Amino acid sequence: MSVVRVARHETRGGIRRWHRKETAAAYFFTLPTLILLATFTLGPAVYAFFLSGVSWNLLNTMHWVGWGTNFKQLLTMPLFWTSVKNSVVFAAIVMPTQTVIALIFAVILNQNLPARGLFRLAFFFPSISSSAVTSLMFMWIFNKLGLLNGLLAWFGINGPDWIGNPRFALSSIMILNIWSTSGYFMVVFLAGLQAIPQSIYEAAMIDGANGLQRILKITVPLLRPSTFFIVVMGMIGTLQMFDQSFIISGGTGGPLNSTTTIALLIYQEIFSYGNVGLGAAATVFLFVIVLVFTILVNRWLGKPIEY
Repeated sequence: MSVVRVARHETRGGIRRWHRKETAAAYFFTLPTLILLATFTLGPAVYAFFLSGVSWNLLNTMHWVGWGTNFKQLLTMPLFWTSVKNSVVFAAIVMPTQTVIALIFAVILNQNLPARGLFRLAFFFPSISSSAVTSLMFMWIFNKLGLLNGLLAWFGINGPDWIGNPRFALSSIMILNIWSTSGYFMVVFLAGLQAIPQSIYEAAMIDGANGLQRILKITVPLLRPSTFFIVVMGMIGTLQMFDQSFIISGGTGGPLNSTTTIALLIYQEIFSYGNVGLGAAATVFLFVIVLVFTILVNRWLGKPIEY
């Protein structure tokens, strides 16, 4: 019996040593990624939180004034709440729209259609185009004398100055964002569609389910992981929208602050007005919004699917 116990003890010791070696090897190979993550993600995030409590204009000496000072000033700024409203409205319209459009085109292009690869490339191409180039292109389209108003003039319609009118400026950027991002999310949905076993669809067809029923009862529920990724990334991207608003408005957020987003306000406070602490406080506020939303979506869509 003692020999058996010794053998078992040696076996368990060997397994523990093997696990320690495996763990050490795993940490060794992930160390470069962890260093990059800490340097370029966690480090700046912690530093931004620290800066939200200072008074600094990038030139003078940094002074600690406390987090309450900057956050109180931020929450009493009318322009800040305008930027929050613009960002929330932008995200609430763009994210669902681009998700639905991406799903529709993914379902269509997942069929055995002629020139399917060409259509996939055409829809995906805007996603890999330069944001600056596409923004300039849409500035020409939505200009008072641009392409859109030229087409409307053929039907006797006098179109407005889309990007110069506060009523339409943000909507113009919404259209640009939807056009430039739906193709990428379509590819994500396509990958999810191709991972669904065809046997499930065949069983549903045998049971008499029509095309719409198969989409609503099979495709949509089984695409939950892809939908979760798209919704989270889409909401983060729309809440952080900066470049398109900056280019189209010339960095002013105009006309009449109608295109001022939280990200653009952060840029203006730090680099235009030298209010680093106030800009950092707005950054922390944006981080909290994104974090809360991600947690809520994870509770709703983050559950594993069951076949």
